Amino acid sequence: MSDKFDGFSIHIVTDSDGDYVAHLVELPNVSACGGTVEEAISELEIAWEAMKESYRKHGDDIPIAPTRKEYSGQFNVRVDKRIHRALAVEASRAGISLNALVAQRLSQAVSHQYDTDI
Repeated sequence: MSDKFDGFSIHIVTDSDGDYVAHLVELPNVSACGGTVEEAISELEIAWEAMKESYRKHGDDIPIAPTRKEYSGQFNVRVDKRIHRALAVEASRAGISLNALVAQRLSQAVSHQYDTDI
């Protein structure tokens, strides 16, 4: 199903009238509804194709799903200087770089998140 939506995630909920509303998680403005889950997904596919056509018509790039993008493995983040200091001290005590400590912590957090989502 995700191939129909170019790798974007689909979220489906029921509204107050009992209809199903489907939208692309990473692009919440692309949504559709139907009387059944299947209808909502079918309508969402139509909406996504129309949205892509609109992007093309206006000469805009069609968004790429985060799961399909290439990443460099680098990003900058600003934190409170007290957190920065605490992390630097912890890294020093562990005998590793601050970068290695932060990468380790992020990896653990993401890994834990996947474990709880299953």
